[in-house]
Amino acid sequence: MDIREETILDLDGIREVNRLAFGQETEGRLVDLLRAEGAVVASLVAVEGGVIVGHILFSELPIETERGTLAGVALAPMAVRPEWQRRGIGSALVQRGLEVCRERGRSVAVVLGHPDYYPRFGFTSALADRLAAPYSGDAFMAVELIPGVLDGLRGTVRYAEAFRV
Repeated sequence: MDIREETILDLDGIREVNRLAFGQETEGRLVDLLRAEGAVVASLVAVEGGVIVGHILFSELPIETERGTLAGVALAPMAVRPEWQRRGIGSALVQRGLEVCRERGRSVAVVLGHPDYYPRFGFTSALADRLAAPYSGDAFMAVELIPGVLDGLRGTVRYAEAFRV
């Protein structure tokens, strides 16, 4: 399996993997809207035998704090074709995606996801409790990509416009 940045030739395959994974068109439309808005920080595909079997997208998420704005990212969506799930593809996408975001100078990542899945990558709801957002609870989690960047800070996240459509 190969994990790489999306290309223009991948757009239909990305829509398909999101439709199959979520059983609806909503996530594929979100990806298209984030791309059109210019909010994409990283969009990675997992490819096996020439077929896109997984996709993950990280978008701009400024975090306003009393010490200035942090360059954060929102992880959404992450999808794996149902017949390819439980083979480590999602984990590989999350790990590589967080590395890419770190390399691109992002300091914090947030996700609204399964509380039993994302903590293995360092995400916690306790860290996200420091962030004012439209979401809360155990499913809203954050991870520092730069260790200690949120020490003593509280902030407000600003999701891309595509999340409000």
